[in-house]
Amino acid sequence: MLFSGRAFPELADEIGEELGIAPTPTSAYDFASGEIFIRYQESVRGCDAFVVQSISTPVNKWLMETLIMVDALKRGSAKRVTVVLPFYPYARQDKKHRGREPISARLIADLLKTAGANRILTVDLHTAQIQGFFDGPVDHLFAMDILADYVKAKYADRPITVVSPDSGRVRVAERWSDKLDGCPLAFIHKTRDPLKPNQVVANRVVGEVEGRVCLIVDDMIDTAGTIVKAAEILREEGAADVIVAATHAVHSDPATERLRNGPISELVVTNTLPLTAEKQLDKITVLSIAPLVARAIREVFDDGSVTTLFGGLS
Repeated sequence: MLFSGRAFPELADEIGEELGIAPTPTSAYDFASGEIFIRYQESVRGCDAFVVQSISTPVNKWLMETLIMVDALKRGSAKRVTVVLPFYPYARQDKKHRGREPISARLIADLLKTAGANRILTVDLHTAQIQGFFDGPVDHLFAMDILADYVKAKYADRPITVVSPDSGRVRVAERWSDKLDGCPLAFIHKTRDPLKPNQVVANRVVGEVEGRVCLIVDDMIDTAGTIVKAAEILREEGAADVIVAATHAVHSDPATERLRNGPISELVVTNTLPLTAEKQLDKITVLSIAPLVARAIREVFDDGSVTTLFGGLS
């Protein structure tokens, strides 16, 4: 049985179409105080439940709704509960940088487990070690094939350099390079002030970019500061064009304004998160993650192998 939260029901509907089942009818509403009520309109006893929730803004509301949905399934005697989080919340808070800081990504895993989740299925975690925070199976899906196939088809006749926006994501850029027939790599050397969130300073480019289409790859676009600064320095270094591929379009303000005015010709993302009308731009291309998630759900339901979806890399 498939269950949809209210954050992005359109994605759950797409996944349901791929699976040939519809999300289970659910009563979900907010009380005047802001508390959330959930009740499923069909029996869930003995079912294999898949709860789909794209935790977008407001993050804490949709996170709480997810926990309540899982608890309702547990108390309704569902046999197994898999939480499908296309975007894992608080993923950037995966370690302590200084004393007296939380590890919020671990807390999210603990909350899901306590609520009654048996398994998590997610897409492109910010850091792979988050899988170890959950005491149970975690199916980690990758959107790279979806994004890379699009880029390869559209820009096949032009010289491409894959660019990592910082040195920490060079390994991901190497996988992109392999996917794009071994094209050159480059990365942006940057500094970040831990006391000022969402602010970075791009310093210089390391790699061959002059006269080439530079493809910046990252897991998410939040305020777009990192990406736009990287695009500007790539243009200054002689890049013929700058395009961006990222899985999660978080697009917190002022991302839309920055992307609209920045030197990026195309931004390719997936629909792990809803992109509202006011955040849509002509330069943004959205690819659907639904077929990939549906295939993974089918493998989990059939006790098959999710790893085979990625050639053994998952």
